[in-house]
Amino acid sequence: MVDDRDRIPTPIRAILEQEGLDPRFSDEVMAEAAALVASPGLDDPALEDQESIPYVTVDGEHTRDLDQALYLERDGDGYRILYAIADAAYYVRPGTALFAEALRRGTSFYLPGLSVPMLPRSLSEGAVSLNANVVRRALVFDMRIDDAGLCRGTEMRRARIRSRAKLTFEQVQTLLDEPAVSPLAGAEYAASLALLPVVGRLRQLEAAARQVIRFHRQEVHVGLSGDAFTVLARVRQDVEKYNEQLSLLCNAEGGRVLCEAVGDDTSFAAQAIYRVHPAPPPERLEELEAQLAELARLHALDERWAWRPEQSLAEWVEALPLLATDPRLLRIARAIERQAVMVNVRSVFSAEPGEHFGVGVEPYARFSSPMREIVGVFVHKEAVEALAMAPRAPADEDAALRDEVLAAANGARERQRRLTDLTNRRVLDQLFSPDLALPRAQRPLRGGTIMGVTPAKIHVTLDAPPVDVKLYVADAGRALGGIWLALTPGKGALAGPDGEPRFTVGDTITLRLVRRDERRDRWVFEPVSEATPPPSS
Repeated sequence: MVDDRDRIPTPIRAILEQEGLDPRFSDEVMAEAAALVASPGLDDPALEDQESIPYVTVDGEHTRDLDQALYLERDGDGYRILYAIADAAYYVRPGTALFAEALRRGTSFYLPGLSVPMLPRSLSEGAVSLNANVVRRALVFDMRIDDAGLCRGTEMRRARIRSRAKLTFEQVQTLLDEPAVSPLAGAEYAASLALLPVVGRLRQLEAAARQVIRFHRQEVHVGLSGDAFTVLARVRQDVEKYNEQLSLLCNAEGGRVLCEAVGDDTSFAAQAIYRVHPAPPPERLEELEAQLAELARLHALDERWAWRPEQSLAEWVEALPLLATDPRLLRIARAIERQAVMVNVRSVFSAEPGEHFGVGVEPYARFSSPMREIVGVFVHKEAVEALAMAPRAPADEDAALRDEVLAAANGARERQRRLTDLTNRRVLDQLFSPDLALPRAQRPLRGGTIMGVTPAKIHVTLDAPPVDVKLYVADAGRALGGIWLALTPGKGALAGPDGEPRFTVGDTITLRLVRRDERRDRWVFEPVSEATPPPSS
């Protein structure tokens, strides 16, 4: 076995071992990768030459597996979007050890300070990655949108490209906000990047017309400093949201191409895989309506804070930050928005097309991350075969392979959730273990916001660091003199025996660590005082 990383941090090694995840690749896989690096297929006469187009990649600062590159230009009254995606399907082919290993992993896995790639780094960060100033193979989506943001046509082709630069979100945001001070202002790709907010906003407006909900959640990033976890909250920059719109459009168009290729030829039927995200069931939306009405009343807020079904949920969520005029209201807005998030159901990979509620399109497929997802490799393969850009595989073999890819893709998502849960548990262990060395009365008091309540738990997001913890209702009642707490009719608060709310979603709360419950594998807290009471109506 060949190890592709010299050192794995101790806390991450423990998580990998617990989940049984080995980052190493076999000698056979590494030999196949080395052969592809030596012969990357760039002289393929079937490739369209697009080396003169000034593509760039726009990613996070530390991203090294570059799946997508972009170029934008005006096209009459509309715009042309060239979205180049790494041609992983050319390199990762069924029947090879490389494909078998990618299928076994299902995806690249991400932990603080470490990624476990689906493909060897010599490919995912080298020969396949759309690195700057080198020629690479790409599957290019040539998409044209009108001045309303609607896609009016898409062509897909395999091409040879040369990205001009590996840019970060911060660099591009500076160019857009302050072009006079940006070193990118005079670059040959500057005009393309100047269109990114134009195209991104058009697509956002088009999505809003389809009632797509844009949540304002802050992202929490868990990193490593040495062997210690770090936790930071960040708000996504506008350029990230605009760039995301290109990826979403690409995936929607890819899904459409696949769907049209299924059964359109008696000698060939594409074996498609879609990303399906059902809409929230009506009963959940009814509960949300009741909960939000109750929270508006408990916090003495005006009627704009309560959602009604005759109003678009997307419009209501979009307006929330405008109502948060002070820190208290901002806390409430974040907690209330969390309730809207929680009505969603999980998305899955499926062989049958269906609605993707979160994106607002049907069908939808995952084309944009083929070096990180086996399903991306597979849908690329099926698309290029359907469009006669590669020899077609026997339908029965592809159907069986599709089922394997489906199982691997959905299983890998569950594994990533487990890895994230394990990481979060260790973050809490690191944060709270030192408190146990102190007498209870001297332990730190930690402020936070109540983000949700259930009959058994009070969900709290701490202020610093911004991690989620659980205060168990039995412990809360015990700390308040042994009282009984129950959900209010709208499920927006926990009330005492007198019916008065004691813990309301959106309230501030102060917690202190009580103990570590090893049997239940959880940390036990107590409220130092009751949650800040809402103002009287």
